[in-house]
Amino acid sequence: MQRVLIKLNIGIFYAVLAYGTWGLIPLYWKLFEALPEMEIICHRMIWSSLLLLVVSAMQQQLTEVKRLWRSPKTLAILLATAGLTSLNGGIYIYGVNSDRVLEASLGYFINPLFSIFLGFVFLREKLNIGQWIAVILVMIGVGYLIWEQGQIPWIAIGLALSFGLYGLVRKLSTIQPIPGLAVESLLIAPIALALVMHWAKTGSGNFGLSLPLTFLLFSCGLVAPLPLLWFNLAVKRINLSTLGFLQYIEPTIQLILAVFLYQEPFTRTHLISFSLIWIALAIYSSNSLISLNPNQKC
Repeated sequence: MQRVLIKLNIGIFYAVLAYGTWGLIPLYWKLFEALPEMEIICHRMIWSSLLLLVVSAMQQQLTEVKRLWRSPKTLAILLATAGLTSLNGGIYIYGVNSDRVLEASLGYFINPLFSIFLGFVFLREKLNIGQWIAVILVMIGVGYLIWEQGQIPWIAIGLALSFGLYGLVRKLSTIQPIPGLAVESLLIAPIALALVMHWAKTGSGNFGLSLPLTFLLFSCGLVAPLPLLWFNLAVKRINLSTLGFLQYIEPTIQLILAVFLYQEPFTRTHLISFSLIWIALAIYSSNSLISLNPNQKC
């Protein structure tokens, strides 16, 4: 029993570490405010691929990385997921650096329920009445925001769509997390490296211009994959319902940063829209807790 509790506590620690880092990451991306999003994404891919190769070697998973490279079907899947993560990262960085952190947080509030909807559409997973109510409330909340503001919150929808589809594609595959992440990065890294070299040749790049900026670009390789590694460590130690509750740490922190630190407007329209989504999330979380098998072990 004591071992189970220790394992659970360690799992919760890794989950809080991952979601807390993702929640605070706007503070980091704001440091790149003057840089093009494409250049940031390229450096993120280059340095992430090197780090993930090192982690794969430390975990003795380089053989699995090589096996993935020999499978055209697997490479096609990972190329798709690499494109989705690059798109997600680009949208998020753009959202942060265009002073739309609030809208980005909305994307991660609706993402869990969007994933449920994707499961219903593509995996034929059955939804109970509580899940249907939650999904419909989110649709009403987003629809109300669009109606009142007269524009589509494309950053929020883009983040939910890209990350939701990423999770769907990964769920349909049997690829292990760390080798899969390594190959994803390696597939995009040559393109990213070619672009960085082109920018360096034409003098339009920022790498090497100053030591602080160069260090920031290099650190993209640490900031991007580390929370994913912590997330995977958490998944192995705690059940999914606990993980589901903890995932709202991320958008909650982002919401607080947007309103109180970056002074982004939180209007009556936002309050009504977010309230509908929060009610949906409360229904979803309560439904997950009730549905949890009491005999399930951590």
